[in-house]
Amino acid sequence: MIANVLVMIRKRSRTVVRAALLGCGLMTPYAALAADCPNPNALGTSRTLVVDPKEHPRIGTMQYPETLPLADHEVVLTFDDGPLPKYSNQVLAILASQCVKATFFTIGSQARFNPEGVRKLIAAGHTVGTHSQNHPLTMNKMPLEKVRQEVDDGIASTLAALNGDKSKLAPFFRIPGLMRAEIPEAYLASQGIQVWSADFPADDWRHISPQRVYDLAIQRIEAKRKGILLLHDIQPRTVAALPRILNTLKERGYRIVHVVPATPDRPATPTQPQQWYLHPPTETVATTRWPKIPNFVYTATRTLPAPVFADMDWRDADILDHAQRTRVAMPVRTLWPQPQLARFASVPTLPVPAPDVFRVPEALDLTLLAARSAANRRLVQRTGVGVSRAHAFSARQARHPKQAAHQGPAAVHGAPLHVAPPAADNASVHVANNVKKRTPRAEAAAAGKRVPD
Repeated sequence: MIANVLVMIRKRSRTVVRAALLGCGLMTPYAALAADCPNPNALGTSRTLVVDPKEHPRIGTMQYPETLPLADHEVVLTFDDGPLPKYSNQVLAILASQCVKATFFTIGSQARFNPEGVRKLIAAGHTVGTHSQNHPLTMNKMPLEKVRQEVDDGIASTLAALNGDKSKLAPFFRIPGLMRAEIPEAYLASQGIQVWSADFPADDWRHISPQRVYDLAIQRIEAKRKGILLLHDIQPRTVAALPRILNTLKERGYRIVHVVPATPDRPATPTQPQQWYLHPPTETVATTRWPKIPNFVYTATRTLPAPVFADMDWRDADILDHAQRTRVAMPVRTLWPQPQLARFASVPTLPVPAPDVFRVPEALDLTLLAARSAANRRLVQRTGVGVSRAHAFSARQARHPKQAAHQGPAAVHGAPLHVAPPAADNASVHVANNVKKRTPRAEAAAAGKRVPD
């Protein structure tokens, strides 16, 4: 009986101890940090995010679709181009006063000249990545060998400052000037190194005032409400603007997240795929997708005859020579359809007019009025005047055949004519031939007057 009581007491004690340990493990990093931070009003670090570089090789919405899986009002601080003791030490002091952890991307040449600055970053608990060896702004144009040299030398110089301890160097890399390209990104991914861009910069590398750096940082953070902030720990304007940036972030309810790489002893933080997007699609918004090509089922297939070389206009000698050398099999000759001439119905042919039909008779032939019928003579005797006019017109045609051909009967009717009495058939011809127009000289001579030459 006593033995059973002792066993139950031991079990209850173990349960209480396990509960206490579990409660300590569930304490947030910020709560643990608040006890160690000398500043009770510090911004602090809200949590630590563990990421696997191989699962998400490129982050930062300035250039890539994915970014860190942050919640609303969470910000990650990053600093480039250090360490430079004059300003990097001041940045470390400001971050320590606010109990904030950040990620630093060091340059290999800077680490070689200031190895103590790299060790200070690790001692303060910050994450250290690399930023190439010499900070070239042409990595987007470099060949693979040059890219490999810049990346590897930068890592080697930073590791030398850390006494070769690879566990202290994160496999994070930021391309200088954000001059991304396929060659450096592919090489970094093959080495298991995560490429970092940013979500909003503060433009502190430009020649602007600290006030402008502060304004740009806060405005851009407020626009996206979460993400990676890009700063430089080698600029005096950054040192001047950083305290105000941290104070404003605390006043507006923002929280700082510290990012570290995953290791075998430290697994990645569990996340969902949509968390890696700045604005993940929701279930209420339809996703547009390209329609899939349907699988057609043909009930029957028929092969069309292929045209032969003779039916084509082979003007390229090389193609024809290649076809002859390869001895292309001649398929069954297929004749191209030829145009057919339209057939017209037979039309009866009309006879060709004789040349005499269009011959103009002589002028004298037009004046022959002798062949008249008896009916015509009786008509002339009744009218009288009309006959005289017709006789005068025939006489004028005899004298001037060309002029008379262009005159109509109306012109003849308006001219004064000599009226001759009706006579026999032969007399009409004689009268017409004797009718002559007197000229002014002839009339004057007949009157006995002298006309000057």
